[in-house]
Amino acid sequence: MQKILLPLQGAQMLFVAFGALVLMPLLTGMDTSVALFTAGMGTLLFQWVTRRQVPVFLASSFAFIAPILYSVQTWGLPSTLGALMAAGAVYLLLASVVRIRGVGFIHRLLPPVVVGPVIIIIGLGLAPVAVNMALGKSGDGALVLVAPDIALIVSLASLLTTILVAIFAKGLLKLMPILAGILVGYGLSLGFGIVDFDKVMTAAWLALPNFTAPEFNWHAIAFMIPVAIAPAVEHIGDILAISSVTGKDFMKKPGLHRTLAGDGLATMAAAAFGGPPNTTYSEVTGAVTLTRNFNPVIMTWAAISALLLAFVGKLGALMQTIPVPVMGGIMCLLFGSIAAVGLNTLIRNRVDLACPRNLAIVGVTLVFGIGGMAFGIGSFSLSGISLCGIVAITMNLLLPASHAPQDEEQIEASEA
Repeated sequence: MQKILLPLQGAQMLFVAFGALVLMPLLTGMDTSVALFTAGMGTLLFQWVTRRQVPVFLASSFAFIAPILYSVQTWGLPSTLGALMAAGAVYLLLASVVRIRGVGFIHRLLPPVVVGPVIIIIGLGLAPVAVNMALGKSGDGALVLVAPDIALIVSLASLLTTILVAIFAKGLLKLMPILAGILVGYGLSLGFGIVDFDKVMTAAWLALPNFTAPEFNWHAIAFMIPVAIAPAVEHIGDILAISSVTGKDFMKKPGLHRTLAGDGLATMAAAAFGGPPNTTYSEVTGAVTLTRNFNPVIMTWAAISALLLAFVGKLGALMQTIPVPVMGGIMCLLFGSIAAVGLNTLIRNRVDLACPRNLAIVGVTLVFGIGGMAFGIGSFSLSGISLCGIVAITMNLLLPASHAPQDEEQIEASEA
């Protein structure tokens, strides 16, 4: 019976990732079917490199949105795809460094005082997107897609169903709280008449994604390579997050060098077919946290589902009919779950926030992430998770280490 449920659980994970997966190509002008195809292919490549040990799903990376928009406008889509392949090669280079030097220096570079707030920002940094969707708006809040009063009813029903199933359900149903929330929210949406089936009616049953071949332009490559450093920091944060969730140290087994290499190969393969670069998805990590199902085979089925949807036009169109409040309500819980993992990292490792050094690192990282701080030079800018990761790491390296306080006997002896 468990094997029969694996495809359903995989589809559940794809449901969680679907909104962000297709939003990124929509924002950058790429083909959504290609994004589905490359997400599935990239996840399978990642699993092959990591020996199918890490329960993560790879899909469209939001860290590349601004650079892609600029690059496409300046050099065109084919040259941008070639530059993205070069960015994927940067991951392979970093993987080689980790393999040679080991993960010890990574732990020194990323102690709990750095990792904790970065993971918190991975969750809370996406909170406005979840709230906007729950209120019936687009992720950036610019468009009202569903009337606010109806959206709130649908999103709260989805959220409450997910919570109740996760806490009180027994047996097989307990493994699929997110799917239950989607079904309830979708049913209510049908009742309110906010589901639009026009795209389903006009879509073909079988449709080949609009694949695009890359070209290699050194100007575009030189622009894109530095951009890859920041998402690499985000990748490390995601791997640490899923390690914390599962209780396994994926930095050691299969190893950070394998996860970086898997992410790099997935990005290179995606660009080779005309898709956006891939990254590990925090949404899916939140779903893993909620379901407590750590079987990587579920991600295999999620990848297979994405590949199938890439070619079945009507099924892909049907998934796009899910109103934003349905996913928005569920994401309010998922993103909060990620933030809780980061908080637990600080608590479990007994990070002393009374220490001015630790307080400075955690405080600045949180405010930069939640406040939307951004640094930019010309067309290149850093913000969000990537900026927070770099700021936290830099402060940890530059600020002098705090000395352990003397105990009371040592203090009394020194005073005497």
